[in-house]
Amino acid sequence: MDALRTPESRFDNLPGYHFDPHYVEIDGLRMHYVDEGPPDADPVLLLHGEPSWSYLYRKMIPPLADAGLRVVAPDLIGFGKSDKPVKKSDYSYAAHVAWMQRFIEATDLHDVSLFCQDWGSLIGLRVAVENETRFARIALGNGGLPTGDQNMPKAFGIWKFFARYSPWFPIGRIVNSGTVTKLANEEVAAYDAPFPDYRYKAGARAFPNLVPVMPDDPASDANRKAMRAFSRWEKPFLTTFSNRDPITRGGERLFQEHVPGAANRKHVKIRNAGHFLQEDKGEELSAVLIGFIRGA
Repeated sequence: MDALRTPESRFDNLPGYHFDPHYVEIDGLRMHYVDEGPPDADPVLLLHGEPSWSYLYRKMIPPLADAGLRVVAPDLIGFGKSDKPVKKSDYSYAAHVAWMQRFIEATDLHDVSLFCQDWGSLIGLRVAVENETRFARIALGNGGLPTGDQNMPKAFGIWKFFARYSPWFPIGRIVNSGTVTKLANEEVAAYDAPFPDYRYKAGARAFPNLVPVMPDDPASDANRKAMRAFSRWEKPFLTTFSNRDPITRGGERLFQEHVPGAANRKHVKIRNAGHFLQEDKGEELSAVLIGFIRGA
């Protein structure tokens, strides 16, 4: 598998992102992750989605680490400082699930508190339910586990078409369009940093068209199996959706009603936040996660 590696100089002096890099090799690909806080503390695993990278969590990592938690924020293969296979055909839903499972095994994570959003949830929820003994609890924000049996919102169809056909695919501007509080130019540039040119964007281009939208999608059966397993998930499960995301808004109700671990829990609505709620309300979301992990 041919892959590109973004030059390290692209990541110099990014605003708010001053974390030491860590790497593991997964199937011949180098995968980057942030690892902050006490190394012997129970880990919080923060999974980003499309087309972002661990820079999305820069506002959340310090307060979580300051609360005494070990904070692990990987860059998915194809994103951030991780290696980037050059062909869209190198990316599949199953491959991303397998890569993340191997990452968790390589870093030997146990008693994990998972927070996942966007594609981080499509991957993270699968990995969690398929490796339940490694996970202590889950917080889900602006994400889900589609099977292709549901109608997708119009906004997603537009996004899918754009990702496939638009000759212009400006990563930083795409992230900026999914926030309520607009990013500074330097922050937009930070989201662009992993992608020096179009060759590095195969993963970002591929992701929208890997979402199961038809009942016979290659990932549909595995996701249905995962949802059946979540109907027996007794561990704590919290939803933290924002109120201004046109793609996932309202999707929290399915998990609140379906997952036993979500019952009788005070779920959180993050106000005045868009799809990338970590950008809009990162500090508030961190406080929610700390309370959830501490059993508040």
